[in-house]
Amino acid sequence: MQAGTLSSHLEVAVEAVRDAGRLLLERFGQTQRVRHKGLIDLVTEADESAERAIVDRIARWFPTDGVLAEEGTTGGSDHTRLWIVDPLDGTTNYAHGYPIFGVSIAYQVDDVVELGVVYQPILDELFTATLGGGARLNGNRIQVSSAETLLESVVCSGFPYQRDLLESAATLWRRVVLEAQAVRRDGAAAPDLCYVAMGRFDGFWERGIQVWDMAAGALIVAEAGGQLSNYRGGTFDAYSREIVATNGHIHGPLLDLLREDDGGTLLPSPSVPPVTKAAEQGSGSSH
Repeated sequence: MQAGTLSSHLEVAVEAVRDAGRLLLERFGQTQRVRHKGLIDLVTEADESAERAIVDRIARWFPTDGVLAEEGTTGGSDHTRLWIVDPLDGTTNYAHGYPIFGVSIAYQVDDVVELGVVYQPILDELFTATLGGGARLNGNRIQVSSAETLLESVVCSGFPYQRDLLESAATLWRRVVLEAQAVRRDGAAAPDLCYVAMGRFDGFWERGIQVWDMAAGALIVAEAGGQLSNYRGGTFDAYSREIVATNGHIHGPLLDLLREDDGGTLLPSPSVPPVTKAAEQGSGSSH
């Protein structure tokens, strides 16, 4: 599918993230009913309501398209055309009234992500990208930074929900802190990836992350001129549960710090039969 044929899908995705964003803003700061998917993996009522709003809009326009959404809402049966939805990236932040969170939607055709949209309601920042069509913030083209060394760079990461990955994540954090200008941890991977795309951050890495956390943001980084890989420098795969995203200049030096990670055992990725990469659902990263 060419970028020019994605206009209707982009329009629906933008409307859907704005629907969800309005709902999240209305409830932000209010007492939330919270349940746990895991020991520290939260779900709020707002997550579930935002997801329903997104999937309802998609279903109105593309009723046969499949949906892979974090809280389990499904769509049509055609998984060759798949909407990947994170209705609230940064749930822990949101539940605690910390204003860093976003809504993320990617559209995948035959295992290739063709479209990505990430919306930050608090800042009214809308990041969009189509494959081959570039990346934009509120309609204006964006590109990655020009920082050439880690010492010039502000980079970002996150910590996993999988407890057996935490020690490794902390070790890598310490390594990077000692080499970079500064390191941040916002707890919302989709906005963090968009910050790499627009140059607020120069790089981002995380392991134990889920496809809905990074599919849209990764496309936005790539279309802004950035570089993507796994921790070993291999080809990036949104279903692999790890990502390194940079402006390109610092990719090698950052990988040098990450390659020694022996990690833990990653839980498998979500299953999307029959076309997309398989494995059953597991806990995501701490967003």
